[in-house]
Amino acid sequence: MKFIKTDIPEVIIIEPAVFGDSRGYFLESFNQKQFEANIGPITFVQDNESKSSKGVLRGLHFQNPPYNQAKLVRCIEGEVLDVAVDLRKDSPTYRKYVAVNLSGDNKRQLFVPRGFAHGFVVLSETATFAYKVDNDYAPDHDSGIAWNDEEINVDWQIDASLIQLSGKDQILKPLKDTANPF
Repeated sequence: MKFIKTDIPEVIIIEPAVFGDSRGYFLESFNQKQFEANIGPITFVQDNESKSSKGVLRGLHFQNPPYNQAKLVRCIEGEVLDVAVDLRKDSPTYRKYVAVNLSGDNKRQLFVPRGFAHGFVVLSETATFAYKVDNDYAPDHDSGIAWNDEEINVDWQIDASLIQLSGKDQILKPLKDTANPF
């Protein structure tokens, strides 16, 4: 596995070694020892998976402490643009974001630490997205910021008219109007 730092050093791209032949492929999607040697100690407590159609945008989500979460995300099938926004007020990269294309073809993963909002948009016809989290889902601590926050200005790489949001995501506000516990 390769661990690649991004413009926000705590957000890390992970490229697994993929072994393929005429039968298909094999990869190691997670290795605790390698993860801890390159990123640090973590205990994942839950795996999640979603399937979405083109233009579905999920995010930008985070959970408030003490239920904030780190995530290890990947796209198993299809292609997404995955985005992590730094919400840590004391960080030199506060309000900046990292965007990475994750796909079933490139097999890349992204580690999103605690203190970040996370979201993705589906660029292919459909996509299957999977992720590990290091803390339980707590609906009462669930929060997020608007996908189109002008201050953050994420380039989602898709025409805004194609964006499909959940009811929950439609009412998210810009960061300046959202309680930020980080």
